[in-house]
Amino acid sequence: MSRIDLHLHSTYSDGSFSPTEVVRRAHHSQVTTLALTDHDTTDGIIEATDSAREYHIEVIPGVEISSHYREKETHILGYFLDYHNVQFQEHLTALRNSRHERIPKIIHRLNTLGLSLSYDDVTAVAGHGSIGRPHIAQVLVDKQYVRNVNEAFSQYLAEGASAYVARTLPDVADTIRWIQDAGGVASLAHPSWVRNTVEELRIACQELQDFGLQAIEVYYSSHSTRQTSDYLNMTRSLGLMATGGSDFHGKTKPDIEVGVGKGKLNVPKNILEELRNCAEKTRKN
Repeated sequence: MSRIDLHLHSTYSDGSFSPTEVVRRAHHSQVTTLALTDHDTTDGIIEATDSAREYHIEVIPGVEISSHYREKETHILGYFLDYHNVQFQEHLTALRNSRHERIPKIIHRLNTLGLSLSYDDVTAVAGHGSIGRPHIAQVLVDKQYVRNVNEAFSQYLAEGASAYVARTLPDVADTIRWIQDAGGVASLAHPSWVRNTVEELRIACQELQDFGLQAIEVYYSSHSTRQTSDYLNMTRSLGLMATGGSDFHGKTKPDIEVGVGKGKLNVPKNILEELRNCAEKTRKN
C-alpha cells in the first residue's frame, strides 16, 4: 500500500529528524509522495529531494507559515512552491528573524521565574533550524524543569502562560499572496485550530477564500472520522481542495509517525493531481 504525506517537519525547523531521516521513515511507511513543510523555511528541501531519489519518492516543495487572522495565530501550508523565488525567501528570512527576536524575551521571562537557561542552550538544540518555542521546551525537558514538552508549553510557553511572549506575524492575506506569488498552492493547516465549530470554520474559510485560500487540510493525525467528513464536505461546498498530512515532528510528538499519523491516517493519493494542476494554473497566471 503506497501513501502520501503532505505535512512533515525536520531539524530545519522544530522536527527532531533530519530531512534524510524523515525520507527514510517515509520509505518505511510506504510513502511515495511527501511534502517537507518546515516552519518559515524551505532550507531542508534540497536534502530531502536528494535523499528521496534512492527510494523513488517524490518530494513536493512545501512550507508552513505562521500568520495572523482575527487575533489568532493561523498556519498556512504552501505546496509546489518555486522555493528559489527571491522575494519569497526574503519574506521567510524576515519571519525567521522575528523568531530570533522573540526567543531572548522568552528566556528572560523564564530566568526571572528562576529557571536557568541561555540563548546558547536553545540554539544548540535548534541547530541549523528555524528556532522556536519547541526548542525552548526541549531545553526545559533536558534540564528537568518539566517532564515533557507538553508540560513546558502548558506551564510556561503557551499563550497565556507565565513566560509567553507574543510574536509579530504577517497577516494571513499576505501569507497566502506570498505563496501564490511563488507559484504555490495555499492550504489552511490543522483547521480545528482556527475555529471550534464547523459553522465557525466555514465562515472563516469563506473569508480566507476571499484572500485566495485554495485548500483545507482535511486529512490530519488528530482529526476524528466526523471532523474529516465535515471538512471534506466543506471543501466540496466551498469549491476548495483537500490536503492532508501527519504533521510529523519526531520526538516532540512521539505518537505521530510519518504517513500514518496516530495509526489511522490515510491521505488519498487522488488529491495530488488536483493540487498539481492548481499550481500549474497559478504559475501561468
